[in-house]
Amino acid sequence: MKLIVKNALFTVMVPGTVGLYVPLLLTRGLAPAASGARLLALPLFAVALSVYLWSVWNFGSRGKATPLPIDAPKRLVVEGPYLHTRNPMYLALMSALLGWLLAYQSLGLLLYTIGVGSAFASFVIWYEEPHLRRQFGEQYDQYRARVPRWLPRRSRPPDG
Repeated sequence: MKLIVKNALFTVMVPGTVGLYVPLLLTRGLAPAASGARLLALPLFAVALSVYLWSVWNFGSRGKATPLPIDAPKRLVVEGPYLHTRNPMYLALMSALLGWLLAYQSLGLLLYTIGVGSAFASFVIWYEEPHLRRQFGEQYDQYRARVPRWLPRRSRPPDG
């Protein structure tokens, strides 16, 4: 139960802020785009929410932890969406931001989305990947060799 609460708090505070609260502030007072663009945004929001929740579920059920770096899994999580991309939570948030961008077509949202994407890429490349390499060694190297950093694809089966 404690793990569920920690993951819920993380979700509200971090992805909730990045993918919901800030876009709501940036779109306050703006007229939404044409109905066709808004309809195209809906699948992006649906994919974002489902991939994010699936990813958090894997962190909790498989890794017995949260996505927060100070409470990260002690075991490398490579199941669920992590079979197809090493960063499904970041992709989920970017999908949500692209949904907001389609729905409102605002320069402020565009700049915010570019900034968030750049921050995610920098964090992954300069902190997360070196940390995972130190923590999990060869296991992480094998995972990196089979699963792409960003764009999902069907992963290759593990060697052996």
